[in-house]
Amino acid sequence: MSSKNMKKSFTLIEVLVVATIIGLLATGAFVSYRAISKQGRDSARKAHLEQIASAIEQFRSNNINGSYPDLAELSVNCSSTGGVTDGGNTYLAKIPIDPSCDIYSYYYSPTTDGGSLCDSASATIPCLDFTLGSYLESATSSQDCTGSNECGGNCRYCLTPYGQE
Repeated sequence: MSSKNMKKSFTLIEVLVVATIIGLLATGAFVSYRAISKQGRDSARKAHLEQIASAIEQFRSNNINGSYPDLAELSVNCSSTGGVTDGGNTYLAKIPIDPSCDIYSYYYSPTTDGGSLCDSASATIPCLDFTLGSYLESATSSQDCTGSNECGGNCRYCLTPYGQE
């Protein structure tokens, strides 16, 4: 057969090599995208907790007895529709919710000077401490900073009046 009649084309091996390379690149891009998405959601969680902590610090500074909101005054779960208010002032109009609210939620635990949980039943005792917590998807530590499993998993990022735990 003369070389004039031969059509130029790719061999099956060449096509398979190119398809394999494209598949590996696509897999690498997908894995990177998932890791970046987790880090983005974790950054949003940290920013949300900072917003909430700032609002409850403002609440405390305007409160006559220096108390943080109790559990009846502040809810940080996925169905939260309210904000941080004290009747006359609004410190945060709407509580932000976890970016993966169907799986994870934020944790808020106000406590008295003696360490007891503050709820509406203990309204006469001021809430002098709090813990805000969130699960982090990309955290390397599995240690729970709340001592409970309240975040939909271990709370791996916590804020207190004294900063990050």
